[in-house]
Amino acid sequence: MNDAFLFIAFPYAAITLAVVGTIYRYFNYRYTYSSLSSQFLENRMSFWASVSWHYSIILILTAHVIATILPPMWGVLLANPFRLYFLEVTGWALAILSIVGCGMFIVRRLMYPRVRAVTTKMDWVILIVLFAQVVLGLLTAVMYRWGGLWYLHTAAPWLWSLFALNPQADMVANLPLIVQLHFLNAFVLVALFPFSRLVHILPYPITYLWRPYQVVVWNQRRIQSGKSH
Repeated sequence: MNDAFLFIAFPYAAITLAVVGTIYRYFNYRYTYSSLSSQFLENRMSFWASVSWHYSIILILTAHVIATILPPMWGVLLANPFRLYFLEVTGWALAILSIVGCGMFIVRRLMYPRVRAVTTKMDWVILIVLFAQVVLGLLTAVMYRWGGLWYLHTAAPWLWSLFALNPQADMVANLPLIVQLHFLNAFVLVALFPFSRLVHILPYPITYLWRPYQVVVWNQRRIQSGKSH
């Protein structure tokens, strides 16, 4: 019963909440589809945190997506020992980089009062859940080696069974606790998605690729004391 709730009911509930909540927010609070950047309040740490986080997490998610939607191709890719070792070490490095980036986001909001003032409770929740997710991912990779291979026979079939509306909880029910927490925490993020700043990834500014450059002209008035006009 617990396995059915954790690995069947909960994922479906999280996906439903994410879809319904995202649609509702789009039609009722469309102008909140923004990351609401606080970069102008503090830029230096924001830059390094953003670069570390975004580049690493995009590559990590890309690997997960490819392994899930194209398991035969992923299996062929990892069939070569050198490629397997290379991807394993690269995954560790990217996980560490993502932890550093997410940690810097947290530290930045703690260090700078102006940034902390514009940080909502949901921002803190998302940062903590994201940090926990990347830490769990690194622990999974370090403690249970060659995850790229066993992922093809556990998580990938389980996810496909969910999308096919024929859920098979037994595929992940016997995995180690840390691995299960990594999977479940991912669906926690899915459930929180429509209530957070993460929605800014949906309206990707694709028009930036072809629109003309935007010219910004500064207009500053210089006031000289004691000078009459």
